[in-house]
Amino acid sequence: MIIKQLSVFLENKSGRLHELFATLGSANINVSACSVADTSDFGILRMIVSEPDKAREILKAKSFSVNVNEVISFATPNTPGALAKGLEILAGAGIGVEYLYGYSIGEKSFIALRCDNPEKAVMEFQRHQLELISASDLYKF
Repeated sequence: MIIKQLSVFLENKSGRLHELFATLGSANINVSACSVADTSDFGILRMIVSEPDKAREILKAKSFSVNVNEVISFATPNTPGALAKGLEILAGAGIGVEYLYGYSIGEKSFIALRCDNPEKAVMEFQRHQLELISASDLYKF
């Protein structure tokens, strides 16, 4: 249930984001989820892709600075307070969340998050019968 996520440092210059996504598209690599956080000088693109190891090598060859991190993904109902219930499980187990991002399709929301103990988080979510999303499931959306 642990998913590889790419973190890419991007200069804040016109066309760089397009270049990255065009490069992945040309290599037939699909982006299932992504988030961009920025500062005045650079941005950090976090994304889950269909072939993370291949994507990392291709982007490094194009002079992108790329790291691979582990995230977990889970589903909640697309209703008020549902995300809080998932986060309550982590807080109750003493697991810190570094960041998260998500999206909704119909009646479900899908969350990707990085935490300080992903293995324990997976066990806690399973114990509380929260729906975990595998990498192969995520690539279907």
